[in-house]
Amino acid sequence: MAERQDFLEGKRAVTFVDLFAGAGGISEGFLQSYTPDKYYKFLLASDINENCELTHRVRYNLQLGLDTKFLTEDIMSPTFIDQLTRALGGASVDVVTGGPSCQSFSLSGRRRKFDKRDNLFLHYLNVIRKLRPKYFVMENVKGLLTKDKGRFKEEIMREIRSIIDDRHVPAFLSSLDRMLSSSASAFKKEAYECKVRMELANDDEAEQYLCQYFRILEVQFKHITRQIDYRSSKSDQRICTIRHGLNLLRRTKEREAISRAIINEKAQNDIDNDMFVEAFDGFLSQIDDESIVRAITEAIDHAAVLGNNEADVREFREMVSLYTATLDETFDKLRSLAAANGEEEAFASLVDTLRLYRISAPIIVNASDYGVPQSRERVLFIGCRNDQPLITAIPPTVATEEKVTVYEAIHDLDFIGNGAVETEYAPCVESSQYSSLLRRREVEGRASASPTAKTYSQWSREGRFAHRFSFERQPFYVRSAEDLNDMFGEVHGLYNHQTSLQSADVKRRLCIIAKHGEYNSSCKLELAKVGLGSQKRNYTVLDPKGQSPTVVTMPDDFIHYSAHRALTVREMARLQSFDDSFVFQGKRQTGGNKRKSEIPQYTLVGNAVPPLMARAIGNAILKHIKL
Repeated sequence: MAERQDFLEGKRAVTFVDLFAGAGGISEGFLQSYTPDKYYKFLLASDINENCELTHRVRYNLQLGLDTKFLTEDIMSPTFIDQLTRALGGASVDVVTGGPSCQSFSLSGRRRKFDKRDNLFLHYLNVIRKLRPKYFVMENVKGLLTKDKGRFKEEIMREIRSIIDDRHVPAFLSSLDRMLSSSASAFKKEAYECKVRMELANDDEAEQYLCQYFRILEVQFKHITRQIDYRSSKSDQRICTIRHGLNLLRRTKEREAISRAIINEKAQNDIDNDMFVEAFDGFLSQIDDESIVRAITEAIDHAAVLGNNEADVREFREMVSLYTATLDETFDKLRSLAAANGEEEAFASLVDTLRLYRISAPIIVNASDYGVPQSRERVLFIGCRNDQPLITAIPPTVATEEKVTVYEAIHDLDFIGNGAVETEYAPCVESSQYSSLLRRREVEGRASASPTAKTYSQWSREGRFAHRFSFERQPFYVRSAEDLNDMFGEVHGLYNHQTSLQSADVKRRLCIIAKHGEYNSSCKLELAKVGLGSQKRNYTVLDPKGQSPTVVTMPDDFIHYSAHRALTVREMARLQSFDDSFVFQGKRQTGGNKRKSEIPQYTLVGNAVPPLMARAIGNAILKHIKL
């Protein structure tokens, strides 16, 4: 066992599971986190990609000697939760973390409608409903807050608030029945109670309530149309729209299966920004719940033959619309009924008791506030179980004037040449222009004169785990799982430090861009004049005196401030705050569509949550959590 017993002594374990784990940035940061009386025990990680599993197995099972499990499975798979619970073997989970894939709504690229990844947060929250941890953290791009004019954020908040505490359901249903008996018609009472039960029930019971809900609507529809001429009821387009729309809504599973198949086909064939996408998205919109409900309600509004039953029609329309409401939206509608009966405060208190998780607002964080030499804004949704203190902020660990600079992070790695692979550290000549930037710091990045303080590069080389671990096995690199199974691994002093072989034209192009300091119009004009124009949309020259922009998965997006080349995986890992002992396994990079399935080293590091930011999040939870 690689864990130090003197570290564990007197501390209680807080268990955590890391979903959408990727390279392991959150895992790394949480394992660094601790308080005088608590630390994290890493139960399980999950991701869809095998290279993520390979990187985890090497780091956590073989290097650190942990018995952490890894589940390589799509969270959207119908069997995912069953596999997850079997893998956990009944272990209690205190904290769940995860960053559902965000490409479909990132500000750094085109937003794609009906993207396969758009609903991953719902699957993530389904895991939360099953495991019911004390806290969960959902991390994502800041652009999520403005997606669909803020509606996506509100949908997430509503879904979190709709996770309920089963213990209080019977009392809630009893009070709801009493309230509706005095404030709603028999039809509305029956429909509301069925809708609420459908939202509160498990999957099997929910299916039964769904069928019952549509039986209630159909009975009311027959009541409304009873006085209509038979021929009109069968031939009127609007009446047929209502009838057929109810049938479509009832067949939820069938429509969902069709949608999944089409969305998967879109993803498989890269259908986006082409002449196919409008037709695909149009059909998906047409069979969506909200589109069907919209068509039904428009038909109701314009069906002249329904005019003799105004009150019944109005209630029928209202209950059809209720079908697409979330549980939280349903509570809002019920609250208005309670207010009409003078019971709004009592009902609000009852709903608050029913909610399993509390969340005040999304938390915006910037990695540079936590000792990371990178300006990387992210949003956190931290759900706090109703028996735990609310977390509303992640306090910075570094003052604004003391943020870690790019020079501090990577200056000691600039001994590598063009098209070279370096596997050992080598002397580096410090720049007299920037040497004053070097500071001694505590592990979390705070500048310090303490004798235990180190420079950022020293922390990176020596590691940030010495308080807890001694390596079970020294760092090593394998190209594939097969190499790992054959116990073949390359052992060096330095890993992931390789540059691509750049032609004379590429080197000259990067030098011109570096001279301008940015890839602006004047720079592009000079490049065009000398025949070195590029189709790339963006190049960023790193500022040694500041923080890097958000690290991305494409290595040639960044230009080294002095070497005028793309960064190595190790340099990108430094900008992300990974220790040098963290080895990114598998292929260094790959091209085209293979990047989706192979997840090379550059993608692993670019998509990761910076460990030092994760460490701050982990510490905030440890300080609040009640065991």
